[in-house]
Amino acid sequence: MLGAALLLIVYLMTVYGFSWIAFAVLIILGVCLVLFPTLTVVIEEDVLEIRFGPGVIRKKFSLRDIESCQVVRNPWYYAWGIRLTPHGWLYNVSGSYAVELRMTTGKKYRIGTDVPNDLEKVVRQSIENTRR
Repeated sequence: MLGAALLLIVYLMTVYGFSWIAFAVLIILGVCLVLFPTLTVVIEEDVLEIRFGPGVIRKKFSLRDIESCQVVRNPWYYAWGIRLTPHGWLYNVSGSYAVELRMTTGKKYRIGTDVPNDLEKVVRQSIENTRR
């Protein structure tokens, strides 16, 4: 979607001439395309870490602080990116499925994934191993 928007803006600027507003939007979309193309989930020792793109934007969760996790389906209008929803913070780059982490503090986070059952299984196993 971002790539298509970039191409459209470049086309419009070619046809109608240079515009500072279009150029600013082009720069913002380009930065988003670099920072948010993928979401990587890594579990090392007692930490679950999520990283967008090259890893400039990341979030870490202590496995000891995760009370439970479950597969959930996000409504289409939650879209993609990092956003606050009625169900807590959502980190997502594609699809409508996520694994919801319920923390011991009561906070909830959703990590979007194309393989929700696999992620849930690995997170559950890691939580159990950490508590031993």
